[in-house]
Amino acid sequence: MQIADLGDVQLHYRIDGDPNGAPIVFANSLGTDLRVWDAVVDRLPAGLKIIRYDKRGHGLSSCPPAPYSMGALVRDAERLLDQLDVRDCVFVGLSIGGMIAQGLAVKRLDIVRALVLSNTAAKMGTAEMWQARVKVVTEEGIESLADPVMERWFGRDFRATPELQLWRNMLVQQSRTGYAGCCAAIAGTDFYTPTSGLRLPCLGIAGSEDGASPPDLVRETVDLIPGSQFHLIRRAGHIPCVEAPDAYADRLTQFLQETGHIG
Repeated sequence: MQIADLGDVQLHYRIDGDPNGAPIVFANSLGTDLRVWDAVVDRLPAGLKIIRYDKRGHGLSSCPPAPYSMGALVRDAERLLDQLDVRDCVFVGLSIGGMIAQGLAVKRLDIVRALVLSNTAAKMGTAEMWQARVKVVTEEGIESLADPVMERWFGRDFRATPELQLWRNMLVQQSRTGYAGCCAAIAGTDFYTPTSGLRLPCLGIAGSEDGASPPDLVRETVDLIPGSQFHLIRRAGHIPCVEAPDAYADRLTQFLQETGHIG
């Protein structure tokens, strides 16, 4: 386990694969930590330097006082990757991680050469919806939201397995402050205009049973970027990297090959 001291926040990160390989960076969703990518990382080909991190207020990273802005989350990723001397990476962002990916690409094309926008959008939900969620989490805790969140995260088949309990536990053990802080960041984000100015390879990934970012919403966002691709994973929800890691890793590997990131 490694920690990057960025001054106002300390980010837990992990590097796997080839230390001299082509860099690929993963940013996870609201209420999860970097373990959400474990099964995909295990299935990726050789030749990649695989970087994962816990965003502020999540996992083993520090939890500054809420609320957070999306600009702060983007800046956290930027400073971490600068500290690790990462350039020309493929950045894979899931849900709020995909919003961070869009913001970072707009700001730093020297860091990001290609994007994978997974189960995300340029704008997710309404500000009122997220502010209501902040209120519930602050007053009642994450446990009060856990069951409806599981329905959005996972398809029906997966919800019938014992493994569901692991992800429910991960969610409720996150920091209440960190979760609410990131909800506030999503509430204030509308990336339609900046994302439509991007010109770089982009793959959108959606789950057919995603209740948080439905496939049409993901497609609408990636269509803002000319030449982008879209891939639907059937019978998966909001976190297909957990539900369908084989399908996810296969399509991601194909994209890495198509963009020349790996041979």
